[in-house]
Amino acid sequence: MVALALGVVTLGLGAASVLLDRLTHQPETGGPAADAFLTAVAVVPVTAVGTLLAARRPRNPIGWMLLAIIIVEASPTSQYLILDYRMHHGTLPLGGVAVVLQECWPMFLVLVTLLLWLFPDGTLPGGRWHRPAVVAAAGGVLTGLAMSSRGVLIAASGDVRIKANGDLANPLSGAFRVLSVVVIAGTLVAWAAWLAVQVPAYRHASGEHRQQLKWLYSGAAIFVFAYFGVFIATLALREVPGLSNQPVVNALTILGTAALPICMAVAVLKYRLYELNRIISRVISYTLITILLSAVFAALIVLATRVLPVRGSVAVAVATLVIAALFNPLRKRVQRAVDRRFNRARYDAEAIVAAFTARLRRSIDLDTLRGDLASAVHEAFQPAHVSVWLPGAGSYATLPAPARTSVDQPDT
Repeated sequence: MVALALGVVTLGLGAASVLLDRLTHQPETGGPAADAFLTAVAVVPVTAVGTLLAARRPRNPIGWMLLAIIIVEASPTSQYLILDYRMHHGTLPLGGVAVVLQECWPMFLVLVTLLLWLFPDGTLPGGRWHRPAVVAAAGGVLTGLAMSSRGVLIAASGDVRIKANGDLANPLSGAFRVLSVVVIAGTLVAWAAWLAVQVPAYRHASGEHRQQLKWLYSGAAIFVFAYFGVFIATLALREVPGLSNQPVVNALTILGTAALPICMAVAVLKYRLYELNRIISRVISYTLITILLSAVFAALIVLATRVLPVRGSVAVAVATLVIAALFNPLRKRVQRAVDRRFNRARYDAEAIVAAFTARLRRSIDLDTLRGDLASAVHEAFQPAHVSVWLPGAGSYATLPAPARTSVDQPDT
């Protein structure tokens, strides 16, 4: 119930931000409908994931931390501060709460950092690094709380100064300047250390834990590339007259915001972890195929229009026919090459079946064939048991599958 209540509060804060944008006349993302849609798709997935994790895994702090992160990040504090202190001269309720939340950005950085280090089971690294990790985590939390206390001090003093954009205009003292530097530098160091740890952690991981890390890395990669795309779209389309970059930015923002928490939820809940290899393989394969075919199509158009006496729709039609003829052969070759690296289960299964077929052509002993068939089926599909029926001999046998040595085969 607590998780559900926090989820409802988080959704309410997201809805309030749309309303406060209208009341304070803040710049929107293409109108009220677009603003509401963007806020919903940015807040709802993270809130749903956090609520689900907190309800299904209450002892794992990841779900609770996701809810806390979205509350700190999505709370419409700037809009409410403008409405309260600039438009109503501080007469509205909860103004002090908005001031405190406005200055909680250090805790946002601390929570994101802890989220990475606690993934996937909610515990810090063990072994000889456990005590330093606990000390570093405690120090980060205390430093973030100390920096965030600035909002409490400003609200308690009653001297609240608000800029036109809703940020606090109160001067930053020397102690808080030092604390802000410590928080930012510590966050960067913690992220760099986490990245350095992930390489050996992934190489030594196996089975279920390896699949969980793949889900985390996939969500993080989508997040990074989406926001890198936002940066590129903002720079590239800003100077183009008559062309708005807002739809592109909105789509990439939605993708980046939703991908990471959803992937983390799948990893923590361990739901269909073993589908990821196929997803990665298909995404990479069709991306490569699209790039290659687009390059061939462009080259054919250039060749037809500049070298050959072919113009207009005829050149496009010829290039389209060539691309259609190339699609299936290219797809098979690219898919096989990508499966060899990213989807070893399918690649190895095909190799096992091919080897069994070759042995089948050379063998005539039924007992040998039955054993080979059971072994090939186990290696390719990992069943609980294998049943072999030989109708010609009138025999039926159920053979136990060999012991499974690994849930996940390492990439090579």
